[in-house]
Amino acid sequence: MKIVRLILGDQLNQNHSWFSSVNDDITYVMAEMKQETDYVKHHIQKVTAFFLAMRSFKEDLSAKGHNFMYYQLDDKNNPQNLEQIISNTIAETNAEKFEYQLPDEYRLDQQLQQICNSLDIAHDYYDSEHFYTTRYELKDFYTGKKQMVMESFYRMMRKKHDIMVQNDQPEGGKWNYDQSNRNKWKGQPPIPKEKEFIKNVEEIIELLKNANVQTIGKIDSESFAWPVTREECLSTLDYFCKQLLPHFGDYQDAMHDDEKFLFHSRLSFAMNAKILSPKEVIDAVLNHFYDKTTNINISQVEGFIRQILGWREYMRGIYWKEMPEYKELNTLNNTNKLPDFFWSGNTKMNCLKKAIGQSLDASYAHHIQRLMVIGNFSLLTQIDPDEVDKWYLGVYIDAIEWVEITNTRGMSQFADDGIVATKPYVSSANYINKMSNYCGNCHYSHTKKIGEKACPFNSLYWNFLSEKREHFKDNQRMNMMMALLNKMDGNKLAEIQERAAHIIENLDTI
Repeated sequence: MKIVRLILGDQLNQNHSWFSSVNDDITYVMAEMKQETDYVKHHIQKVTAFFLAMRSFKEDLSAKGHNFMYYQLDDKNNPQNLEQIISNTIAETNAEKFEYQLPDEYRLDQQLQQICNSLDIAHDYYDSEHFYTTRYELKDFYTGKKQMVMESFYRMMRKKHDIMVQNDQPEGGKWNYDQSNRNKWKGQPPIPKEKEFIKNVEEIIELLKNANVQTIGKIDSESFAWPVTREECLSTLDYFCKQLLPHFGDYQDAMHDDEKFLFHSRLSFAMNAKILSPKEVIDAVLNHFYDKTTNINISQVEGFIRQILGWREYMRGIYWKEMPEYKELNTLNNTNKLPDFFWSGNTKMNCLKKAIGQSLDASYAHHIQRLMVIGNFSLLTQIDPDEVDKWYLGVYIDAIEWVEITNTRGMSQFADDGIVATKPYVSSANYINKMSNYCGNCHYSHTKKIGEKACPFNSLYWNFLSEKREHFKDNQRMNMMMALLNKMDGNKLAEIQERAAHIIENLDTI
């Protein structure tokens, strides 16, 4: 039977069972499409990385004998329409069956279901064989339970997959070493330089220009450094284990003026494009941890594994449990617009200048920069979560909706009323000063609440709590802060609110 199989741009799993043997009756189809470059305005490095990774995937598997039809963006035979691409490939190969791997984005899942309903040949779908969990495993796990919290899911995952567990108890005596993972980096220990894979991408940039693909951010056409091939991603994983893992956990929440990556792995694109699986990443980390020649504290390893086995799988489960309604949630009724400096980084607030500037320069920021600087500011200034979603989905190289929207609309913006997080992740300047050196080089003073030199985070924080007082009055995790708010002198609060209102009305001048 002649079969056509679709491979999407984030399904680059060379270890999938589809490729366990070569079959001349099977044709794989892949396409660079305007549908995918244009549904949101992406960072140019993100589009470049996906195109390079897709091409490398096709080349590697073609070299092993698999048949591919690959449509580049400028191919004259590329109709830029997924249904037409599938129909054309079926016609050209005289296929009797169409198959695809389950997409991880709701919109593509719906689109492929509709396409299959219009086909006059047999069709079927398969798991992507990437995640530890199935689509609805989290939904089933929490059925009948009073509350969803990631910790219970994470412990179940550790036990189920026998990861750092002995006799059903956590190795080292604790399930979670989060309290050990909150150190500020002050210049020591030294941070190894990130592993780079320099390549010239002028051809891709010219391709995007000619196709009128609108992008954001910067790119150096002669020295694109992100790992995009299977070999490069495996090399990056090995480098992380040997050079960065020994101090990852300690400084995973730290931020610094002069360091973009600190001890982070830079593996999120590789995993979200499915070039690497979470299992092989975790296995590599554990093998390195258990190697008798290494001396790595368990807190470093647990902190990393929690992000992948816990948080990443949890977010995917939330996505499939709550979509499509989740995409419309705006519980706090925030409606303000993103300031222009989100596209330039031009602000006097040093933390935002660094975090946004780095995002535009490198298509990267780590989770605390995303959550407690950019996301914190967006929530405190009450930006419409639709606007925040689009920016995050476009700017980051690893952003695919299933992981972006749950982290942004849920964890960061609390627009889901606590489905993901039990409280809003907001703070004054004190947290940023505690975890970074940003405040020491800033135009504003992190210790002042009012006045022209006062850090905007301070007045915005108390103003937010005051404006959303009714919403959070019964949230137990907010009790302490709401009690402090209720004790605040009325005149002082009025001054703070006046300062916050001025900031919100003049965001592009701060």
